[in-house]
Amino acid sequence: MQKIHKFINWYFSRNALPYWCILAADCLLLFCFYLFGYYCFIGGDGIVDYFWQKVGVISLCLLFYMIGFRVFHTYSNVIRYSSFVDLYQLACANVIGTLCVIIIRILFVDHDNTIFPGLRITLFAFCFGTLSMWAVRVLVKTLFDVVDVNVNAKRVYIYGTKSQSVSIAKSVRSQHPSKYIVKGFVSPQTGQNMKYLAGLPIFDVAGSLISRMKRDDIEGIIVSPISTIDFCADQEFIDLLTDNGIKLFMMPEEFEWNGVSPITNGNMLHQVDVEELLPRKQIMVDTDAIANDLNGKTILITGSAGSIGSEMVRQIAKFTPKCLVLIDQAETPQHDIRLMMADKWPNIECHTIVTSICNQKNMEKIFAEYHPEYVFHAAAYKHVPMMEDNPSESIRNNVIGTKIIADLAVKYGTGKFVMISTDKAVNPTNVMGCSKRICEIYVQSLDKALKDGKVQGVTQFVTTRFGNVLGSNGSVIPLFREQIKKGGPVTVTHPDIIRFFMLIPEACRLVLEAGVKGNGGEIFVFDMGDPVKISDLAKRMINLSGAKDIEIKYTGLRPGEKLYEEVLSTEETTLPSFHDKIRIAKVREYDYDNINRIISDMGKKCDSLSDLEIVRTMKHIVPEYISKNSVYEVLDQKQAKS
Repeated sequence: MQKIHKFINWYFSRNALPYWCILAADCLLLFCFYLFGYYCFIGGDGIVDYFWQKVGVISLCLLFYMIGFRVFHTYSNVIRYSSFVDLYQLACANVIGTLCVIIIRILFVDHDNTIFPGLRITLFAFCFGTLSMWAVRVLVKTLFDVVDVNVNAKRVYIYGTKSQSVSIAKSVRSQHPSKYIVKGFVSPQTGQNMKYLAGLPIFDVAGSLISRMKRDDIEGIIVSPISTIDFCADQEFIDLLTDNGIKLFMMPEEFEWNGVSPITNGNMLHQVDVEELLPRKQIMVDTDAIANDLNGKTILITGSAGSIGSEMVRQIAKFTPKCLVLIDQAETPQHDIRLMMADKWPNIECHTIVTSICNQKNMEKIFAEYHPEYVFHAAAYKHVPMMEDNPSESIRNNVIGTKIIADLAVKYGTGKFVMISTDKAVNPTNVMGCSKRICEIYVQSLDKALKDGKVQGVTQFVTTRFGNVLGSNGSVIPLFREQIKKGGPVTVTHPDIIRFFMLIPEACRLVLEAGVKGNGGEIFVFDMGDPVKISDLAKRMINLSGAKDIEIKYTGLRPGEKLYEEVLSTEETTLPSFHDKIRIAKVREYDYDNINRIISDMGKKCDSLSDLEIVRTMKHIVPEYISKNSVYEVLDQKQAKS
């Protein structure tokens, strides 16, 4: 018994048996069924008479079967991963061997010869030999599924009932040691309850699914990539699952996973982040137009190490530009970008430069050396409370920095300048939002001056405006994650505060299409979808983490913070464009000479002016800037009295 136990441990601990073991086992099965065929069709004496001669003849016949095994490589497959294709190839290999034996019998052996196997014996050995080989493979596969189950494996359902969901179930089952045990499928459509798919039951979302999951001790749901949009659209179902402690797992995107290879890497399945549950329809962009315009170009990206800038680098690199010039003043993340480019796109000429966009001399050298054909301007200070405390830095970095880059783009003949702005520039209530609105005013007025011939140049200026992006550096989601990790409390400024969110990749895709298709002078605003209540976001993140008893603490609105963000893309304030998710803002025009003079003045004096004086000038440029929950409200009160 101990020897049997050792053999089982040895067998199931091996990655795969050697080829010769599988080949020998298959040949042994055929050998036994040839002998048994003699017994069945000739009798007991049929085996005893000329026994060793028959052994020799059968061994000769096995050489022909080995030709089939070699043609179809039946011995090189890992038995525990056997599929229908493997069984089919095994049968084909045996057909080759059987046909060879029959042809030899007919052409070269006397009809009365009882030593060489006859037609009946050969067909008998083929049928039962093939069936036994199939049975061995199915038995080994089943034994692995039973013996090699991880005691810590999670019992899961798979969301979706399409072919890809079945492929996922097969791949999960073939993983050793198994991390997940698939117990059924969840259908987003009604009417499929208690039907079966791939031998597993299907359950409707609309049914008593939670009680069924509790009975089956289900710990999680794996969401098929092809069903992700349907899953994310059902926010009530997601909340029901997370409230009941059900973990959510996702497969990689369809283009990242071929649906055929078994999951040998546990990282292919990951527990979902809250960003992946954002209820949004898939956004498609005109990749052909983007590729045609960016391919072979020299492209400069400011803020290349930031959340938006780094994603812009990744997406633009896919369109094989001639050269990327990446500007950021953060050394460590800029170094990470350099390593990423060298690893993933070694054939693209890439220059990662550590400098500030406010350093005019450095920026002039860069433009003079590389003459970029495209500029994507993502560098900016973005944190509202920080800029409330440091308005001079907001002017210096956001406004003066943008002016420096825009002016150099005109001077060195850049074809297209694409500025990334923010929804906080709409009716701003804080310094940061107002600084970005001044940036918009400057580049838009400069574009008009170019078109009117007041300024000489060929540059087209395009502005893109969108709201919060999920998971960006320093944003609410990384903050919540850190607070949950520490055991709470999770801090939310107000129970009713809402925000519009986009995923970083989809925002960058829209930036690229707007940049490529814009004609200059437009402020493109993106459809941000439905607003998200921040307190609900916090609750969902707590539930997804599996943490218990974490408090949500309301701290009050921060300086300059709005309770509700402005809706960007209403028909009253925008015009349609080439994309249903992109609209053009209707904003009043500014005189370039006047705005250029004011901004240049501010740049020279911002070190000597007080914070109140700087903000007063900003309010003069942007009269719709009304401070909220800020020390600068006093300026609005004085203006109202006057």
